Amino acid sequence: MTEPTVTQLEPMPGDWRRALAVVAHPDDLEYGCSAAIAAWTDEGREVAYVLATRGEAGIDTLAPAECAPLREREQRASAAVVGVSEVEFLGHRDGVVEYGTALRRDIAAAIRRHRPELVITMNHRDTWGGVAWNTPDHVAVGRATLDAAADAGNRWIFPELTDQGLEPWNGVRWVAVAGSSSPTHAVDATPGLERAVRSLLEHRTYIEVLTEEDPETYVRGFLTGLAEAAGERFGGRPAVTFEVFAR
Repeated sequence: MTEPTVTQLEPMPGDWRRALAVVAHPDDLEYGCSAAIAAWTDEGREVAYVLATRGEAGIDTLAPAECAPLREREQRASAAVVGVSEVEFLGHRDGVVEYGTALRRDIAAAIRRHRPELVITMNHRDTWGGVAWNTPDHVAVGRATLDAAADAGNRWIFPELTDQGLEPWNGVRWVAVAGSSSPTHAVDATPGLERAVRSLLEHRTYIEVLTEEDPETYVRGFLTGLAEAAGERFGGRPAVTFEVFAR
């Protein structure tokens, strides 16, 4: 009996200079995506982060007023490890982010500010591969980001943004969804994997309440396992995968 053929993933498009990553919470990008970002910044590409929330509802033992600035600091430190210096927080409430025009407008404004060719977001579907239920925040932010990539280029949607000096930007060529169960493309994780480990470790407060395992052992095992599993569809090289929507 013949073994089923494994469909190989395509390399990510390379003809771009600026990327904008839009996610719901601190640590979202670090759970599997930052090895790619480290490789891109090494190549001289510009990457900026926009987070819908400050992650203030993510730690049961810390009140939101105490948690928010701590997680913001950890996110900025985490981004710096992989060469990202621009990190913005939109101020939506953690855990109750709503898909709608307010969120689309905020993300469209960020796209107009940063003017990227590539936009990155996280899994916007109801589940993680049909195995685990996704959170409403991830679904809302991912879906709104896909929509905002088009909104940003239309001057008649959110005309108030033009009044604020944010001219339309129709230069987004791809939206890449990390954590998708239907990936189409991948990036070799090898050059950035060690920095990805250090980047996720910057979220130490969150990790220490998430697991009783040694933080570095947990982080290294998680990221290495993810990259190696993805590599089965990328010529055997550890990989970060994306579902890419061309525009």
